[in-house]
Amino acid sequence: MSTFQSINPYNQETIAEYAAHTGADIEQRLTSGHQAYRHLAQTSLQERCDWMLELVRLLKTNVDHHAAIITREMGKTLKEAKAEVLKCATSAEYYVNNIAGMLQPRIIASDAQQSYVSYEPKGIILAIMPWNFPYWQVFRFAIPNLLAGNTGLLKHASNVSGCALAIEDLFRQAGFPAGAFQALLVSSGHIEPVIADSRVQGVTLTGSTAAGMSVGALAGKYIKKSVLELGGSDPFIVLKDANLEEAAKVAVRARMQNAGQSCIAAKRWIVEGSVAGDFTDKVSQLLRQMKQGDPFDPATDMGPMARPDLAGELATQLQQTISQGAQLAVGGQQEAANFAPTLLTGVKKGMTAFDEETFGPLAVIIKAQHAEHAIELANQTPFGLGASLWTTDLDKAENLARLIDSGNVFVNAMVHSDARLPFGGVKLSGYGRELSLEGTHEFLNVKTVYIA
Repeated sequence: MSTFQSINPYNQETIAEYAAHTGADIEQRLTSGHQAYRHLAQTSLQERCDWMLELVRLLKTNVDHHAAIITREMGKTLKEAKAEVLKCATSAEYYVNNIAGMLQPRIIASDAQQSYVSYEPKGIILAIMPWNFPYWQVFRFAIPNLLAGNTGLLKHASNVSGCALAIEDLFRQAGFPAGAFQALLVSSGHIEPVIADSRVQGVTLTGSTAAGMSVGALAGKYIKKSVLELGGSDPFIVLKDANLEEAAKVAVRARMQNAGQSCIAAKRWIVEGSVAGDFTDKVSQLLRQMKQGDPFDPATDMGPMARPDLAGELATQLQQTISQGAQLAVGGQQEAANFAPTLLTGVKKGMTAFDEETFGPLAVIIKAQHAEHAIELANQTPFGLGASLWTTDLDKAENLARLIDSGNVFVNAMVHSDARLPFGGVKLSGYGRELSLEGTHEFLNVKTVYIA
């Protein structure tokens, strides 16, 4: 029987081993998930909201416990892990307060005596989730779907099986019926039969573009609705009239949080040439002040990357970009999964760090001749997840925001997900939306009812 290992990224110690689920285990979970869906159909929305509020209480009461699981398994600092757990709790509270309106039938005037659209659950939704935000990525799918009456089956990344099982236990402790939310410990190679199963009515994936292509193809093959939130090479555009002090602070946080392992991290800093030198000085100073190390140490600003192989891939991208003509301004050191905050200057289109997604603590500065050139550079990527635009001219910002090929544009702010706002990408960053009204409706039956 195969197993999944959880390994502490900071010191490479094995934390635990988990047995992979067998074919019989998978069938049992599919059966249980479908029975739970039938059960939820008999419960009131208020009852589901009450269970969700109990889950909120459990998250808040046990935030230290859950944060430690995250930090041990994937290496983000304990303070970042606590913030992630609490974000799950506050987002659940938001949905409890707003889900009734999101599920309210929409009356549409027609030649019928009455016509309306209702939003109804469909069954089990399979979630294929990554390790970088091992709680938040799961909860932002699970909260609205379980409140709406769907059930969840989670195939989590194999290095965070402890997180997957802890989340499963949370839903059970909160009072949700058995099978309403379950972890599935299987490898990616065993996922096609699950997608094919008639009891699974949708697939949501957050991960790499390659993973999205594979899962999207399988979902299409079996006529299953899918939502894909994939990679990004997000631009952080700094115009000459920006507040450079604030832009520099946010740029560093937006790139280096979670050791740079975020789909919406500010991966390409595109700066107007007249202020590029000043901006470079400011971010360089901030990066040199950052402490990388033990994620359990309160003094640590940035923990390790999640795995040594991921750090090795980033080191290769770094060296390739330097060999192509970029200059190393800060950092560059790597040992196992520990990678120092790093900055490259002189990066141009055609270089690895411009053309590829860099998933780690590597920031690059790209000079733009003027605002229009900055937008052109921002759009010269196959990705389109999130963009940040910095200028004190808000009228100009609104006009430029419409020209950026991205699912999200944040002006004078760091790109982040928020339960109140729909979240998702365009181009190779995926399709569909999570969160808010749009995300809530993705896996519901949008049913037209016509009464003559």
